[in-house]
Amino acid sequence: MKKVILLGATSNISRYLIPRLLKEDDIELTLFARQATSRLAQYANQPRVTLVNGNWNDEQDLVTAIEGQDIVYLATGHFTIANQKIVTAMKQTEVDRIIIAGGLGIYDEVTGKFGSWNARMMGDYTEIKRAALVFDDSHLNYTFLRMAWLYNNDQHLDYKIIPKGADFVDTQVTRQAVARLITEIILDPTLYERTSIGVAEPNTAWDKPSFY
Repeated sequence: MKKVILLGATSNISRYLIPRLLKEDDIELTLFARQATSRLAQYANQPRVTLVNGNWNDEQDLVTAIEGQDIVYLATGHFTIANQKIVTAMKQTEVDRIIIAGGLGIYDEVTGKFGSWNARMMGDYTEIKRAALVFDDSHLNYTFLRMAWLYNNDQHLDYKIIPKGADFVDTQVTRQAVARLITEIILDPTLYERTSIGVAEPNTAWDKPSFY
């Protein structure tokens, strides 16, 4: 049985990721969040789910929850201190594999008119870049997802992978497609090891996302 912990299990992507993972018979889920037992009460009676109330800024909460896990999923990689504590907890518990949901632009890879629009919308990237660097320097087996602008659509499950170093020109991707990708990586943890990848919907190389 593969043991997977979702840090930030009440996030918008986790909403689609949890049901996908529960369809897999060989996965046990730990759902970690503030007030997880109340906010995720619909999963309380699932035999392969453990709800953990915790704070990812509390190293002891993290160590207790991550101990014995095979894979960690982090719902946002934008917070430097939290990322440092997660890396420390993973090394202390000897858990090596992590998937991080992050945003595009941390390597100044977003180009053209979309790049200009994205820069105006996002503002100062200093903290986000510093936070992502924690995983780049961690020596953990990480996959950092640089996601395009997110929206919801159950019919749009396609995604494309943009390698690190390539220009990022596609503007959007659904949370459902990202949940599909995360599930695929969890099922085959050798996918996209030790790298940062862009994730976008194919054929969306526009000046800005369609929903703006």
